[in-house]
Amino acid sequence: QVQLVESGGGLVQAGGSLRLSCAPSRSIFRINLMGWYRQAPGKQRELVAVISSGGSTNYADSVKGRFTISRDNAKNTVYLEMNSLKPEDTAVYYCNLNVPGSVVYWGQGTQVTVSS
Repeated sequence: QVQLVESGGGLVQAGGSLRLSCAPSRSIFRINLMGWYRQAPGKQRELVAVISSGGSTNYADSVKGRFTISRDNAKNTVYLEMNSLKPEDTAVYYCNLNVPGSVVYWGQGTQVTVSS
């Protein structure tokens, strides 16, 4: 019943910034972990960043210091601020919401392309 709507992807030059956002089409009563994954051509999907309901965060080593994940619980929205983008950040980015009962929702993916 729930769809995750992503926005903010696009084409930027190396060193630039983008801000991704993701929110469910309908309000969700409780959301535990919220995160962002990405998948580049020929690569497996990998975790980029995750944030708990309490605000604790974790990042892939490749994006530490450059990306920031945040959430607005009132809006059921998760954000990913990406700074100092590199060509190797090019991928389809997917948001992910985990709710009680081992239920996981995925966004449709948004393309991020970083040119050199």
